[in-house]
Amino acid sequence: MGFFSSQARKLSSKPKAASRRDREIEAHGAMLPVRVVEHTRARRLTLRIMPGGRTLKLTVPPYVGEEQIDIFLERNRDWAANHIARMPQAIALGEGASIPYLGVDHRIVHLDRLRGLVEPREIAGEPSLLVPGEPDHVPRKVVDFLKRQARARLNEAVDRHARTLGVRPKSIRITDTKSRWGSCSSTRTLSFSWRIVMAPQEVLDYLAAHEVAHLREMNHSENFWALVRQTCPQMERHRRWLRRHGAKLHAVALD
Repeated sequence: MGFFSSQARKLSSKPKAASRRDREIEAHGAMLPVRVVEHTRARRLTLRIMPGGRTLKLTVPPYVGEEQIDIFLERNRDWAANHIARMPQAIALGEGASIPYLGVDHRIVHLDRLRGLVEPREIAGEPSLLVPGEPDHVPRKVVDFLKRQARARLNEAVDRHARTLGVRPKSIRITDTKSRWGSCSSTRTLSFSWRIVMAPQEVLDYLAAHEVAHLREMNHSENFWALVRQTCPQMERHRRWLRRHGAKLHAVALD
C-alpha cells in the first residue's frame, strides 16, 4: 500500500469540507487517518499528532490544493513515523491494567460482587481502583468514575478561580475532546476533557484557571497570562507537565 491515499483529487479554488480532503498515512506498516482542516488564518501547512497517537491533523490555508497536500505529507513521512513510534502504547481498561488517577498510577482490581461504586484504595501498598460489577462492565465503570471525579474537582476549581477574578461561566461541560484539554466559548461555556483528572490535582487546577481567565480575556495576550498567573502562580510548571505527559493520558483506550 502506498504512503497515502486521497479521497479527493480535483483542485478547486473554493474551500472544501475537511471530510472530503482527509487522507491516510503509513507509519511503520500501519495506516493512520490524517484529518485535513482548513483554517482561514493559517499561513502554512502544519502537521501534528493528535493526543493518543492514532490520528494526525493537517492544518492548511483554504487556498492549498490537493497536490500541495500530497507533496507536504510525502516530505514529512519520516517525521510522522518517528514521532508516532515514540508515542505511549495504548492502555486497555480492564482487570490488572494500570492507569493514572490524580497523577498516581492505579491498578484496576475487579471485585467479585455486582453492586457498588468504583473506589480508590491501597491494596498491599499499591494504589488501586476497586471496580465491582460484571467483568465486561469494568471499562465503562472506570470511565464513569473518572468523569464524576473530573466534574466534581473542576466544578470546585472553576468556582474558586471565578470568584477570584469576579466572573461567572454559563455552564461547565465534561467532554473527551482530542484536540485540546479545555475551551471557553463565546457563550461563556467552559468545556474540559475528563482525562485531566488523571493528571495531578495541581495540573487540573491550572487548566481550570486557564479557562476561567478566558472569561475575562478571550485571547492569549499578556493580560490573559497575567490573569492565569494571578490564580495559578506555578502555571509554567503545570503547562510543562501537560506537554510532557499529556499523551499518556490520551493513551488510555475506551475500546
